Amino acid sequence: MLKTKSNLLFVVVILLIGLLLASCGTSNDARTKSEETAPSVSMSDLEKQKSEVIKPHQGINDEPVPVTMKREGKDVFIGMTAQITDIEIKKGYNYKAWTFNGEAPGPLVVVNEGDTIHFTLENKDPSIPHSMDFHAVHTAPNKGFANVMPNEEGTFSYQASNPGVFMYHCGTAPVLAHIANGMHGVIIVKPTAGYPTDDEVDKEYVVIQNEWYKYNDLDDMTNGQPSQVVFSTKALKADQANTNGTVTAVKDKPLLAKVGDKVRIYINNVGPNETSSFHVVGTVFDDVYIDGNPANHFKGMQTVMLPASGGAVVEFTVKEEGVYPFVTHQFNHATKGAVGYVKVTKDGMDDGSELTGH
Repeated sequence: MLKTKSNLLFVVVILLIGLLLASCGTSNDARTKSEETAPSVSMSDLEKQKSEVIKPHQGINDEPVPVTMKREGKDVFIGMTAQITDIEIKKGYNYKAWTFNGEAPGPLVVVNEGDTIHFTLENKDPSIPHSMDFHAVHTAPNKGFANVMPNEEGTFSYQASNPGVFMYHCGTAPVLAHIANGMHGVIIVKPTAGYPTDDEVDKEYVVIQNEWYKYNDLDDMTNGQPSQVVFSTKALKADQANTNGTVTAVKDKPLLAKVGDKVRIYINNVGPNETSSFHVVGTVFDDVYIDGNPANHFKGMQTVMLPASGGAVVEFTVKEEGVYPFVTHQFNHATKGAVGYVKVTKDGMDDGSELTGH
């Protein structure tokens, strides 16, 4: 009797094991069959889906529109546009940028200390409100930096009462998306009494640092690392280059100086996220004005730290012919594009020689 029960138990166990194996086999077969019939989605497909242009901006590539500036005494009337324009960040890679006037960074604005700015923003974006936040002014943000709705205009007035090199940007929520997509720039407020070193300066330039991330990807902009960190130049004078923030902008069109010149750069790091450690290779900063304010005067600095939105006026002397690279000394960012050149020749002209450097 005991032997019979043992044999029966053995048979039951064998049957259960067989059923379990059959079940597992059926499950695996079903899963394999499902995988075979399901559409394949590669990582490149996912990246492509993420990078698709939002529907209202598809097919839009507005030509850059010149900024308008008109002075009447101490009143300055400035007109700008919010628009969608393609920017070639590096060769073969176009970014459908949200811009001011079709530039990224936007056009340079220069006013005098004490001027009253009358600013008009025309929003040519068909679907998204935009605004203007000037770091150089005092105003209630909900009034002076209010949203301008699609296909509308808004006009705002405020005084530029502090001298310096200031950032401006779109202040519409989410602010990070608007800045990182290209809506940033620089406003210089010239000090009434000038800088103590004005008589020593031979050449002046404006340089801006900014970052690029995956197209319109707020998660990458928030948590990721920039794919490109770049410099651009904005023309103070008619004969100077006016460029967008691309990986070769200030390599292809270097700043020019002659031997012995004292060069002044108005520099701003518009971010939106990263700090810049601005350094010119082969020289030392004779004079530095933090945030561009004459009261913040430092001498003999090797590197100037610029937080996101931070600005400065830096001045240095070039004593020999050659190519002087300028970089952010956070070299992980320099390798992503944040390198420009100052080309120094005997006569201050571009002699056509090859540019080499960092």
